[in-house]
Amino acid sequence: MIAVHFDKPGGPENLYLKEVAKPSPGEGEVLLKVAASALNRADLLQRQGQYAPPPGASNILGLEASGHVAELGAGCQGPWRVGDPAMALLSGGGQAQYVTVPAELLMPIPAGLTMCQAAAIPEAWLTAFQLLHLVGNVRAGDSVLIHAGASGVGTAAIQLARMAGATPLVTAGSQEKLQIAEKLGAAAGFNYKEEDFSEATLKFTKGAGVNLILDCIGGSYWEKNVNCLALDGHWVLYGLLGGAVISGPLFSKLLFKRGSLITSLLRSRDKKYKQMLVKAFTEQILPHFSTEGPQRLLPVLDRVYPVAEIQEAHEYMETNKNVGKIVLELPQ
Repeated sequence: MIAVHFDKPGGPENLYLKEVAKPSPGEGEVLLKVAASALNRADLLQRQGQYAPPPGASNILGLEASGHVAELGAGCQGPWRVGDPAMALLSGGGQAQYVTVPAELLMPIPAGLTMCQAAAIPEAWLTAFQLLHLVGNVRAGDSVLIHAGASGVGTAAIQLARMAGATPLVTAGSQEKLQIAEKLGAAAGFNYKEEDFSEATLKFTKGAGVNLILDCIGGSYWEKNVNCLALDGHWVLYGLLGGAVISGPLFSKLLFKRGSLITSLLRSRDKKYKQMLVKAFTEQILPHFSTEGPQRLLPVLDRVYPVAEIQEAHEYMETNKNVGKIVLELPQ
């Protein structure tokens, strides 16, 4: 099969398509013939040599994919049959023509969605769902500050926060990104390049601050985050785009707010946790992708590239211009 490959860590120019052995499904696994896969920041980090796949995971890039069931491994329980359309949460391997997946990490594709739209759901939406509900314990009436509000996780989190009865606020780096976030349901958006998002958040919340922060930035935002966190608020850290080092009185400021700083990753979680997450998401959230009406959920796609243009796709993600997901189509 054809797969995205790189021989040594470095820039996008190191990526190319290579013929590799097609995987075989193990006990309880399904072989998925991949139609589309989406890019995630983790793919860029792995290509740069900064994020190794978890033990036992494929070295091929790609944390989510959509396609059709091609083969069932031994002992496959459940509803899946050869030929069924499905989308999958992966620990790696999605940017190839075939990938093996534990059957419990497959999800049906909601009616009315294309393969490219489906590929944009698993990693981003399960991350947003996990951060809001399992980690952040969002409640109706909460205010939620979502950094990188126009990213894949950001655009999902806005919609899921609204659905939970919370008020989503976002930060982003352009007017265009803020407008799209507001269309998706953000109550307000702040351009971090032009204003102090912390002060703007306090103004919007009439000085109370936000109950929950979803933060993929880290170091460079710590002081502003603590400043606009409400008393007893939860600050959930799930990325370090703004660096891992802080200097200053983080603990005293956080203690003064009685704030909770919680960290979370999805890729390195064990199979049992992911199964529970996929089951809850499939039951509670997935039906809302195909229901008409104000509660309808929408995966946001920015660009679709043929997988042969993998270098261009990585270069584009590195410009930080995308609104929503960048998707790769695999040859059929």
